[in-house]
Amino acid sequence: MKTAVQIGAGNIGRGFIGMLLSQAGYKVIFADVQKEVVEALSKCCRYTVEVVGESRQFVEVGPVDGVDSNSQALIDALVDAELVTTAVGPNVLKWIAPALVRGIEQMVQSGRTKPLNIIACENAVRATSQLKQLVLEQLPIELPPWVAFVDAAVDRIVPPMDKTHDVLAVRVEEFCEWLVEKSAFAGEVPDVPGMTAVDNLEAGVERKLFTLNTGHAVCAWVGQYLGFNTIAEAIADTRVNAVVRAVMGQSGAALIAKHHFDPAAHQAYIDKIIKRFENPYIVDDVARVGRQPIRKLSRGERIASPLSTALSFSLPVDKLLLGAAAAMHFHNDEDPQVSEIHELIKQKGVAEVFVELSGIGQGEVVADMYQHMEQYL
Repeated sequence: MKTAVQIGAGNIGRGFIGMLLSQAGYKVIFADVQKEVVEALSKCCRYTVEVVGESRQFVEVGPVDGVDSNSQALIDALVDAELVTTAVGPNVLKWIAPALVRGIEQMVQSGRTKPLNIIACENAVRATSQLKQLVLEQLPIELPPWVAFVDAAVDRIVPPMDKTHDVLAVRVEEFCEWLVEKSAFAGEVPDVPGMTAVDNLEAGVERKLFTLNTGHAVCAWVGQYLGFNTIAEAIADTRVNAVVRAVMGQSGAALIAKHHFDPAAHQAYIDKIIKRFENPYIVDDVARVGRQPIRKLSRGERIASPLSTALSFSLPVDKLLLGAAAAMHFHNDEDPQVSEIHELIKQKGVAEVFVELSGIGQGEVVADMYQHMEQYL
Protein backbone atom coordinates (compact mmCIF):
# COMPACT_ATOMS: atom_id res chain seq x y z
CA MET A 1 0.00 0.00 0.00
CA LYS A 2 1.21 3.51 -0.85
CA THR A 3 2.03 5.73 2.13
CA ALA A 4 1.26 9.41 2.63
CA VAL A 5 2.31 11.49 5.62
CA GLN A 6 -0.15 14.20 6.60
CA ILE A 7 1.51 16.65 9.00
CA GLY A 8 -1.28 18.19 11.03
CA ALA A 9 -4.13 16.03 12.32
CA GLY A 10 -6.61 18.85 12.87
CA ASN A 11 -9.96 19.27 11.16
CA ILE A 12 -8.53 20.12 7.72
CA GLY A 13 -5.95 17.35 7.95
CA ARG A 14 -8.47 14.67 8.92
CA GLY A 15 -11.60 16.00 7.25
CA PHE A 16 -10.15 17.04 3.91
CA ILE A 17 -6.63 16.05 2.89
CA GLY A 18 -6.31 12.83 4.88
CA MET A 19 -9.75 11.69 3.79
CA LEU A 20 -9.02 12.20 0.07
CA LEU A 21 -5.65 10.47 0.34
CA SER A 22 -7.21 7.49 2.11
CA GLN A 23 -9.94 7.22 -0.50
CA ALA A 24 -7.18 7.22 -3.16
CA GLY A 25 -5.66 4.09 -1.62
CA TYR A 26 -2.95 5.57 0.62
CA LYS A 27 -2.24 4.51 4.15
CA VAL A 28 -2.19 7.90 5.83
CA ILE A 29 0.18 8.53 8.73
CA PHE A 30 -0.81 11.65 10.65
CA ALA A 31 1.80 13.63 12.56
CA ASP A 32 0.71 16.04 15.26
CA VAL A 33 1.73 17.45 18.64
CA GLN A 34 -1.66 16.71 20.23
CA LYS A 35 -0.98 13.56 22.19
CA GLU A 36 -4.63 12.58 22.62
CA VAL A 37 -5.32 12.77 18.89
CA VAL A 38 -2.12 10.90 17.95
CA GLU A 39 -2.89 8.10 20.40
CA ALA A 40 -6.46 7.79 19.13
CA LEU A 41 -5.31 7.57 15.49
CA SER A 42 -2.69 4.97 16.39
CA LYS A 43 -5.13 2.90 18.45
CA CYS A 44 -8.26 3.09 16.28
CA CYS A 45 -6.51 3.05 12.87
CA ARG A 46 -9.59 4.73 11.37
CA TYR A 47 -12.08 7.52 11.99
CA THR A 48 -15.36 8.88 10.64
CA VAL A 49 -15.99 12.11 8.75
CA GLU A 50 -19.47 13.65 8.68
CA VAL A 51 -20.02 15.25 5.26
CA VAL A 52 -22.86 17.77 5.11
CA GLY A 53 -24.51 19.36 2.10
CA GLU A 54 -28.12 19.02 1.05
CA SER A 55 -27.95 15.77 3.00
CA ARG A 56 -25.62 14.17 5.55
CA GLN A 57 -23.38 11.16 5.08
CA PHE A 58 -20.72 9.49 7.19
CA VAL A 59 -17.46 8.39 5.57
CA GLU A 60 -15.07 5.98 7.28
CA VAL A 61 -11.40 6.79 6.73
CA GLY A 62 -8.67 4.18 7.14
CA PRO A 63 -6.23 2.61 7.53
CA VAL A 64 -4.47 5.46 9.32
CA ASP A 65 -1.82 5.84 11.99
CA GLY A 66 -0.58 8.61 14.23
CA VAL A 67 2.91 9.73 15.26
CA ASP A 68 4.26 12.57 17.37
CA SER A 69 5.52 15.45 15.21
CA ASN A 70 8.61 15.76 17.39
CA SER A 71 9.56 12.08 17.27
CA GLN A 72 11.89 9.90 15.25
CA ALA A 73 8.74 8.06 14.16
CA LEU A 74 7.87 11.01 11.92
CA ILE A 75 11.31 10.92 10.28
CA ASP A 76 10.94 7.16 9.69
CA ALA A 77 7.50 7.69 8.17
CA LEU A 78 8.82 10.42 5.85
CA VAL A 79 11.54 8.11 4.54
CA ASP A 80 8.96 5.59 3.32
CA ALA A 81 6.35 8.05 2.02
CA GLU A 82 5.50 8.83 -1.58
CA LEU A 83 3.58 11.94 -0.67
CA VAL A 84 3.84 14.45 2.20
CA THR A 85 1.10 16.98 2.86
CA THR A 86 0.63 19.60 5.55
CA ALA A 87 -2.34 21.36 7.15
CA VAL A 88 -0.84 23.13 10.15
CA GLY A 89 -1.37 26.83 9.44
CA PRO A 90 1.12 29.02 7.53
CA ASN A 91 2.82 30.24 10.71
CA VAL A 92 3.66 26.69 11.80
CA LEU A 93 5.53 25.72 8.62
CA LYS A 94 8.81 26.90 10.13
CA TRP A 95 8.44 24.34 12.91
CA ILE A 96 7.99 21.35 10.58
CA ALA A 97 10.83 22.27 8.19
CA PRO A 98 13.52 20.68 10.43
CA ALA A 99 11.73 17.31 10.31
CA LEU A 100 11.62 17.46 6.51
CA VAL A 101 15.33 18.32 6.45
CA ARG A 102 16.16 15.28 8.59
CA GLY A 103 13.88 13.10 6.52
CA ILE A 104 15.48 14.13 3.22
CA GLU A 105 18.95 13.60 4.64
CA GLN A 106 17.99 10.10 5.79
CA MET A 107 16.44 9.30 2.40
CA VAL A 108 19.65 10.28 0.61
CA GLN A 109 21.72 8.17 3.03
CA SER A 110 19.47 5.16 2.36
CA GLY A 111 19.96 5.49 -1.40
CA ARG A 112 16.36 6.35 -2.14
CA THR A 113 15.56 7.62 -5.64
CA LYS A 114 11.76 7.26 -5.92
CA PRO A 115 9.89 10.57 -6.18
CA LEU A 116 8.75 12.41 -3.08
CA ASN A 117 6.22 15.18 -3.56
CA ILE A 118 5.58 17.67 -0.74
CA ILE A 119 2.41 19.78 -0.76
CA ALA A 120 1.57 22.42 1.85
CA CYS A 121 -2.22 22.57 1.96
CA GLU A 122 -2.51 25.88 3.79
CA ASN A 123 -4.78 28.89 3.54
CA ALA A 124 -2.00 31.04 2.10
CA VAL A 125 -0.67 31.90 -1.34
CA ARG A 126 2.28 29.72 -2.43
CA ALA A 127 2.60 28.11 1.00
CA THR A 128 4.63 25.21 -0.43
CA SER A 129 7.18 27.62 -1.87
CA GLN A 130 7.49 29.16 1.58
CA LEU A 131 8.05 25.71 3.08
CA LYS A 132 10.64 24.88 0.41
CA GLN A 133 12.61 28.02 1.24
CA LEU A 134 12.57 27.12 4.94
CA VAL A 135 13.88 23.63 4.11
CA LEU A 136 16.59 24.87 1.75
CA GLU A 137 17.86 27.30 4.38
CA GLN A 138 18.54 24.36 6.71
CA LEU A 139 19.38 21.52 4.31
CA PRO A 140 23.16 20.87 4.40
CA ILE A 141 23.11 18.94 1.11
CA GLU A 142 21.81 19.72 -2.36
CA LEU A 143 18.09 19.05 -2.76
CA PRO A 144 17.74 15.73 -4.62
CA PRO A 145 16.05 16.01 -8.03
CA TRP A 146 13.45 13.44 -6.99
CA VAL A 147 12.13 15.70 -4.19
CA ALA A 148 9.54 18.21 -5.38
CA PHE A 149 7.66 20.97 -3.60
CA VAL A 150 4.26 21.45 -5.21
CA ASP A 151 2.20 24.59 -4.64
CA ALA A 152 -1.52 24.14 -4.09
CA ALA A 153 -4.80 25.87 -3.35
CA VAL A 154 -7.30 24.20 -1.03
CA ASP A 155 -10.93 25.01 -0.34
CA ARG A 156 -13.26 23.29 2.10
CA ILE A 157 -15.15 24.74 5.04
CA VAL A 158 -14.45 22.72 8.17
CA PRO A 159 -16.19 24.44 11.09
CA PRO A 160 -15.47 23.74 14.76
CA MET A 161 -17.55 20.97 16.34
CA ASP A 162 -18.99 20.67 19.80
CA LYS A 163 -16.80 18.43 21.93
CA THR A 164 -17.75 14.76 21.83
CA HIS A 165 -16.31 11.62 23.39
CA ASP A 166 -14.66 10.93 20.01
CA VAL A 167 -11.60 13.19 19.59
CA LEU A 168 -11.33 12.15 15.94
CA ALA A 169 -14.86 13.18 14.94
CA VAL A 170 -14.92 15.86 12.27
CA ARG A 171 -17.62 17.56 10.19
CA VAL A 172 -16.97 19.04 6.73
CA GLU A 173 -19.02 20.59 3.98
CA GLU A 174 -19.69 18.54 0.87
CA PHE A 175 -17.87 20.93 -1.47
CA CYS A 176 -14.11 20.67 -1.72
CA GLU A 177 -11.45 21.82 -4.16
CA TRP A 178 -7.75 20.92 -4.14
CA LEU A 179 -5.74 22.45 -6.98
CA VAL A 180 -2.06 21.54 -7.47
CA GLU A 181 0.58 22.89 -9.84
CA LYS A 182 0.92 20.27 -12.54
CA SER A 183 4.43 21.12 -13.74
CA ALA A 184 5.97 21.02 -10.26
CA PHE A 185 5.65 17.29 -9.55
CA ALA A 186 8.55 14.84 -9.48
CA GLY A 187 7.46 11.83 -11.50
CA GLU A 188 3.83 11.21 -12.32
CA VAL A 189 1.08 13.31 -10.80
CA PRO A 190 -0.49 11.15 -8.05
CA ASP A 191 -3.92 9.74 -8.88
CA VAL A 192 -5.98 11.27 -6.08
CA PRO A 193 -9.67 11.83 -6.90
CA GLY A 194 -10.56 15.30 -5.68
CA MET A 195 -7.07 16.66 -6.37
CA THR A 196 -6.89 18.54 -9.68
CA ALA A 197 -3.58 19.27 -11.44
CA VAL A 198 -3.70 22.62 -13.27
CA ASP A 199 -1.35 24.54 -15.54
CA ASN A 200 -2.26 28.00 -14.20
CA LEU A 201 -2.33 27.72 -10.43
CA GLU A 202 -2.25 31.49 -9.92
CA ALA A 203 -5.68 31.85 -11.51
CA GLY A 204 -7.11 29.14 -9.27
CA VAL A 205 -5.48 30.58 -6.15
CA GLU A 206 -6.78 34.07 -6.86
CA ARG A 207 -10.26 32.83 -7.77
CA LYS A 208 -10.51 31.24 -4.33
CA LEU A 209 -8.83 34.12 -2.47
CA PHE A 210 -10.83 36.88 -4.17
CA THR A 211 -14.15 35.04 -3.92
CA LEU A 212 -14.45 32.58 -1.05
CA ASN A 213 -11.92 34.16 1.33
CA THR A 214 -12.97 37.73 0.58
CA GLY A 215 -16.68 36.96 0.75
CA HIS A 216 -16.37 34.84 3.90
CA ALA A 217 -14.45 37.54 5.78
CA VAL A 218 -16.79 40.34 4.70
CA CYS A 219 -19.81 38.22 5.65
CA ALA A 220 -18.32 37.81 9.13
CA TRP A 221 -17.34 41.47 9.57
CA VAL A 222 -20.59 42.98 8.27
CA GLY A 223 -22.65 40.24 9.91
CA GLN A 224 -21.12 40.89 13.31
CA TYR A 225 -21.58 44.64 12.91
CA LEU A 226 -25.30 44.04 12.34
CA GLY A 227 -25.56 41.73 15.34
CA PHE A 228 -25.38 38.21 13.88
CA ASN A 229 -23.44 35.37 15.49
CA THR A 230 -22.98 32.85 12.66
CA ILE A 231 -22.26 32.97 8.94
CA ALA A 232 -25.56 31.23 8.11
CA GLU A 233 -27.51 33.79 10.16
CA ALA A 234 -25.61 36.68 8.58
CA ILE A 235 -25.97 35.62 4.95
CA ALA A 236 -29.73 35.12 5.48
CA ASP A 237 -30.03 38.86 6.19
CA THR A 238 -30.83 40.84 3.05
CA ARG A 239 -28.35 43.63 3.89
CA VAL A 240 -25.44 41.27 4.54
CA ASN A 241 -26.31 39.15 1.50
CA ALA A 242 -26.38 42.21 -0.74
CA VAL A 243 -23.02 43.48 0.51
CA VAL A 244 -21.33 40.07 0.18
CA ARG A 245 -22.68 39.59 -3.35
CA ALA A 246 -21.57 43.10 -4.32
CA VAL A 247 -18.09 42.55 -2.87
CA MET A 248 -17.68 39.26 -4.75
CA GLY A 249 -19.04 40.97 -7.85
CA GLN A 250 -16.29 43.60 -7.69
CA SER A 251 -13.55 41.08 -6.91
CA GLY A 252 -14.98 38.89 -9.68
CA ALA A 253 -14.78 41.72 -12.21
CA ALA A 254 -11.09 42.05 -11.34
CA LEU A 255 -10.57 38.31 -11.86
CA ILE A 256 -12.38 38.35 -15.19
CA ALA A 257 -10.27 41.27 -16.39
CA LYS A 258 -6.99 39.68 -15.28
CA HIS A 259 -7.52 35.98 -16.04
CA HIS A 260 -10.21 36.18 -18.74
CA PHE A 261 -12.62 33.99 -16.81
CA ASP A 262 -15.98 33.33 -18.41
CA PRO A 263 -18.37 35.79 -16.68
CA ALA A 264 -21.29 33.35 -16.54
CA ALA A 265 -19.11 30.57 -15.13
CA HIS A 266 -17.68 32.91 -12.50
CA GLN A 267 -21.16 34.09 -11.49
CA ALA A 268 -22.12 30.43 -11.04
CA TYR A 269 -19.06 30.04 -8.80
CA ILE A 270 -20.20 33.03 -6.69
CA ASP A 271 -23.72 31.58 -6.43
CA LYS A 272 -22.28 28.26 -5.27
CA ILE A 273 -20.25 29.99 -2.55
CA ILE A 274 -23.34 31.84 -1.29
CA LYS A 275 -25.12 28.48 -1.01
CA ARG A 276 -22.15 27.15 0.97
CA PHE A 277 -22.49 30.05 3.41
CA GLU A 278 -26.19 29.22 3.75
CA ASN A 279 -25.56 25.53 4.59
CA PRO A 280 -27.74 24.86 7.69
CA TYR A 281 -25.45 22.05 8.85
CA ILE A 282 -22.42 24.36 9.06
CA VAL A 283 -22.48 26.42 12.27
CA ASP A 284 -19.56 28.78 11.80
CA ASP A 285 -19.17 31.70 14.19
CA VAL A 286 -18.48 35.13 12.72
CA ALA A 287 -15.98 35.58 15.57
CA ARG A 288 -13.91 32.72 14.12
CA VAL A 289 -14.21 33.61 10.44
CA GLY A 290 -13.44 37.29 10.95
CA ARG A 291 -10.42 36.86 13.21
CA GLN A 292 -6.93 38.25 12.49
CA PRO A 293 -8.13 41.47 10.80
CA ILE A 294 -4.58 42.89 10.60
CA ARG A 295 -3.41 39.93 8.51
CA LYS A 296 -6.55 39.92 6.39
CA LEU A 297 -6.26 43.63 5.57
CA SER A 298 -2.57 43.39 4.68
CA ARG A 299 -0.92 43.38 1.26
CA GLY A 300 -1.49 40.22 -0.79
CA GLU A 301 -4.49 39.22 1.32
CA ARG A 302 -8.23 38.91 0.72
CA ILE A 303 -9.07 42.63 0.70
CA ALA A 304 -5.92 44.36 -0.54
CA SER A 305 -5.22 41.92 -3.36
CA PRO A 306 -8.60 42.15 -5.15
CA LEU A 307 -8.60 45.90 -4.45
CA SER A 308 -5.24 46.48 -6.11
CA THR A 309 -6.19 44.26 -9.06
CA ALA A 310 -9.51 46.02 -9.57
CA LEU A 311 -7.86 49.45 -9.33
CA SER A 312 -5.25 48.42 -11.91
CA PHE A 313 -8.12 47.90 -14.38
CA SER A 314 -9.94 51.09 -13.26
CA LEU A 315 -12.86 49.05 -11.91
CA PRO A 316 -15.24 50.02 -9.07
CA VAL A 317 -14.02 49.14 -5.55
CA ASP A 318 -16.47 50.85 -3.19
CA LYS A 319 -17.94 47.61 -1.81
CA LEU A 320 -14.48 46.15 -1.21
CA LEU A 321 -13.59 49.29 0.72
CA LEU A 322 -16.80 48.89 2.73
CA GLY A 323 -15.63 45.41 3.68
CA ALA A 324 -12.38 46.91 4.93
CA ALA A 325 -14.29 49.47 7.01
CA ALA A 326 -16.35 46.67 8.57
CA ALA A 327 -13.13 44.85 9.46
CA MET A 328 -12.02 47.86 11.47
CA HIS A 329 -15.16 47.52 13.62
CA PHE A 330 -14.65 43.78 14.24
CA HIS A 331 -14.31 42.58 17.83
CA ASN A 332 -13.20 39.28 19.34
CA ASP A 333 -11.84 39.23 22.90
CA GLU A 334 -9.75 36.13 22.17
CA ASP A 335 -7.96 37.59 19.12
CA PRO A 336 -4.85 39.70 19.92
CA GLN A 337 -4.99 41.29 16.46
CA VAL A 338 -8.36 42.84 17.29
CA SER A 339 -7.09 44.75 20.31
CA GLU A 340 -3.96 45.66 18.33
CA ILE A 341 -5.86 47.13 15.38
CA HIS A 342 -8.21 49.05 17.68
CA GLU A 343 -5.23 50.53 19.48
CA LEU A 344 -3.65 51.50 16.15
CA ILE A 345 -6.89 53.18 15.11
CA LYS A 346 -6.90 55.20 18.35
CA GLN A 347 -3.31 56.29 17.74
CA LYS A 348 -3.34 56.95 13.99
CA GLY A 349 -6.91 56.90 12.75
CA VAL A 350 -8.66 54.55 10.35
CA ALA A 351 -7.30 56.14 7.15
CA GLU A 352 -3.64 55.84 8.07
CA VAL A 353 -3.99 52.32 9.49
CA PHE A 354 -5.72 51.09 6.34
CA VAL A 355 -3.09 52.59 4.03
CA GLU A 356 -0.22 51.19 6.13
CA LEU A 357 -1.70 47.68 6.16
CA SER A 358 -2.96 47.45 2.60
CA GLY A 359 -0.59 49.73 0.72
CA ILE A 360 -3.63 51.21 -1.04
CA GLY A 361 -4.29 54.94 -0.99
CA GLN A 362 -8.00 54.82 -0.28
CA GLY A 363 -7.76 55.49 3.44
CA GLU A 364 -10.04 58.53 3.57
CA VAL A 365 -12.84 56.63 1.82
CA VAL A 366 -12.52 53.75 4.27
CA ALA A 367 -12.48 56.20 7.20
CA ASP A 368 -15.72 57.82 6.01
CA MET A 369 -17.37 54.42 5.62
CA TYR A 370 -16.14 53.40 9.06
CA GLN A 371 -17.66 56.54 10.56
CA HIS A 372 -21.01 56.18 8.74
CA MET A 373 -21.38 52.40 8.37
CA GLU A 374 -25.18 52.45 8.74
CA GLN A 375 -25.53 54.72 5.72
CA TYR A 376 -23.59 52.33 3.49
CA LEU A 377 -25.37 49.09 4.48
